[in-house]
Amino acid sequence: MSLFKKIFGSKSKPQQESNSLDERGRYMPQVELPIDERFTINFQKNGGKFLYCDSFTDVYNNLENILIENGWEGKEVLCFDAQLHERFDNFDLKFSKINMNASFYLASCEYLIADNGSILVCSNQIREKKLNDLPDNFVILATTSQLVSAIGEGLRSIKNKYKSNFPNNITTIKHFQVQEEKDFLSYGSSSKNLYLLLLEDL
Repeated sequence: MSLFKKIFGSKSKPQQESNSLDERGRYMPQVELPIDERFTINFQKNGGKFLYCDSFTDVYNNLENILIENGWEGKEVLCFDAQLHERFDNFDLKFSKINMNASFYLASCEYLIADNGSILVCSNQIREKKLNDLPDNFVILATTSQLVSAIGEGLRSIKNKYKSNFPNNITTIKHFQVQEEKDFLSYGSSSKNLYLLLLEDL
């Protein structure tokens, strides 16, 4: 998945792509972008903050920067995942399983959906909570192996992964800019200020 580096490392690429599209002609079928590029473009269009991590050292450094940037050091964090709690236990955070005064929500996810830049979660991450019941700020840790093209593929993968112990409360997080006034496109959905720590594992 070194394409993530190419996306952020090359500034001449968009111009080259537009030229190649012109050469193909307007009636030729469009070339589909690789899955990682599609996700990155759509996720950022939705307002998400994307942090690519080569290693867990990058994950720790990026999380530290997020805490400093938002003034969350020493604050309460909502986290239902015991593994994440253990992994980030050395950070200056107060871990809680009750959303009373939590500054942000720390979680993993099931899959990253490339076609619309959304994040697929279920009861394994959010328990029986509605997204509106969780803090406005999210920090999600995911891996590049969790990228799938479409939501149907993600749902099938969940079914295969859990088989007899199928999770409930399956939903997607798609709007990553907290808006004072919601437009009709985001009506009924929950907007979150979301940071994605994407760890390379392929």
